[in-house]
Parts: sequence; structure tokens; C-alpha cells
Amino acid sequence: MNMNDEPFRRPVLVTVPGLHGSEGAHWQSWLERQYVEASRVEQADWDAPHLDEWASAVEARLDALQRPVVLAAHSFGCLAVAHAFRRARSRALSRVTGVLLVAPASPDKFRLAGRFEPQRLAVPSIVVGSETDPWMPVDRARDLAQHLGSAFVNFGDAGHINTAAGFGPWPHAKYLVDTLSHYAPPEANGERERLPLEHAYG
Repeated sequence: MNMNDEPFRRPVLVTVPGLHGSEGAHWQSWLERQYVEASRVEQADWDAPHLDEWASAVEARLDALQRPVVLAAHSFGCLAVAHAFRRARSRALSRVTGVLLVAPASPDKFRLAGRFEPQRLAVPSIVVGSETDPWMPVDRARDLAQHLGSAFVNFGDAGHINTAAGFGPWPHAKYLVDTLSHYAPPEANGERERLPLEHAYG
């Protein structure tokens, strides 16, 4: 292997913010600053979440990169990522090596009943939930993780895991991204081992 090609084999970080985007003090913005080539999915209107349009923006960012990617999503961004995988319209999704879904928003909050149908992701993934998240009860977050085939982390009393809840610099998010970045590639039969099961933080 040409060593000059090695950087292009390493996954790059792409963040997927939720409603209103993620300001500079948000953990997603902090996380981007920890990686030289990190970028984020941009939406046409951060104040008007639309499941299909936001999923298409995820696909467009992946199409533009032409690189292996680890996604780190928050709130409605988690729904957009899961929806992109479910509809599987872009081949670029095959370059995603891992998915971190933090404080996913409840589809009911956005009247997505019958439109958001989570199914098992084809890549290693981790859902981080909170026992005091106003946007999704922790038991629903755990159920979502089960539907997606994701490892689940209960982060305890953490609100919506955003700036208002005190999550600016968040080293544990970097730890989870690094875990997903270095996870074993698919076995010969095309299946991946599952990540470790639920962890709790309190």
C-alpha cells in the first residue's frame, strides 16, 4: 500500500446538528475542532426540520467527501441520519464506518408518525440517551437503539445533552467517535460484530 494513500483511508468526522443548528459553544462544534478534516452537514433552513430534506443534506455531504466517514448527530439530526440509511438512496452511505447518535429527538415531537421508521443500521452505531431529556424519554431512546441495532449509553441526568445542559467541550463524545473510527472492518461474510451493550452514567 502506498503510505501517501493512508490519510484517505482514515474516516473523517461529519457532524449532523439538530433544530437551529449547533452554535460555537455546542459540543458538536467543539468536536469538529478536535479533528483537522472535520465538517458538518448544512441545512437550507435550520429552523424548519424536514425529514426527507435533511436526510438528503446528509447524503449530499457524504457524496461530496468521497471518503470514509464517522457521523456524529444530535437531536433531529439523529432522525435525519437514520432516515437516510433507511431509504438507502445514496451509495455514499456505504462509506460510513460508524454512527454516533446523541439525544435523539422523538419523532412524535415533529409529527412524523408513520413517516419515520427506524431499521437496523448497516454499520456500528451508538445511541446516547439522557434520563432528563425533554425531547425523548430515556426508555424511548433505548427502544430506538434496539431498533437501530445500536449500543446504548444512558448518560443519566444530562438534559438534552446540549449547550444549555452544560455540554460544550465533551471529551466522552471524542472517545466514542474514536471508538467508532477504529472499529474492526466487516468480516468476510459482510457482517459486523456488535458494539458492547448498554452502559450507564450517573
